[in-house]
Amino acid sequence: MAENTKIALFKGKTIRRTLNQNEWWFSVVDVVAALTDSANPRDYWFKMKIREKDEAEIELSTVCRQLN
Repeated sequence: MAENTKIALFKGKTIRRTLNQNEWWFSVVDVVAALTDSANPRDYWFKMKIREKDEAEIELSTVCRQLN
């Protein structure tokens, strides 16, 4: 595995990350999975983005692409 794309562990769950301009960027879906134990973390994140935009008028992601 490349030095700039190491896997992190949190509560025994795998979280994908990548190093970009000396900053670690983490997969939001992986963090959601670790924190919520959701059966479908992608769906959880999708619904959370909609809820926050509707209720708090906060855009949680503007240009984010899904990781494979």
